[in-house]
Amino acid sequence: MIGSIIGAIVIGLILGVLARIILPGKQNIPVWLTIVVGIVAAFIGTFIARLLGVEDTAGIDWIEHIIQLILAIIGIGIVAGVYNKGGVRS
Repeated sequence: MIGSIIGAIVIGLILGVLARIILPGKQNIPVWLTIVVGIVAAFIGTFIARLLGVEDTAGIDWIEHIIQLILAIIGIGIVAGVYNKGGVRS
C-alpha cells in the first residue's frame, strides 16, 4: 500500500515535470500541484490505455506512458491557466 502511494507520487512528479518542460512558457504553479496533476494524468492515462488494450505490452509500455504524458501536458496547461488568472491561490 505505502509502496503504491510512493510510486504514484514519483510517477506524478516525473510526468508533471516533463509536462512543464515540454509546455512552452512559464507555469507559475506550486510543485505539489504539478505532482497532483501528474498523478491524475497517470491514473487517467492508464485507464485509457486499458480501454485501448495497450496497458501491458512486451517491454516498456511506451504507448501508455505517451498517453499519460499528453494528459499531463494538457492538465498542466489548464491548471496553470486557471491558477495564474487568479482562480486559485494558496
